[in-house]
Amino acid sequence: MELIIILGIPGPWQIILIVLVVLLMFGGRKIPELMKGLGQGMKEFKKATSDEAKEEENPEKENEKD
Repeated sequence: MELIIILGIPGPWQIILIVLVVLLMFGGRKIPELMKGLGQGMKEFKKATSDEAKEEENPEKENEKD
């Protein structure tokens, strides 16, 4: 039990408090828009990192294009 307290993992009451504060700050209508933007950003980030990884795996294809 002490390990959890030391790590600072929020308990159920802290999570409820955080959710309530977010609702009060942004309102119920704005949150879906924020989550949509967050999802799109994560999708673009994953696409960019996977494209970069593919380029590192196959550098020969880049040389053939030049």
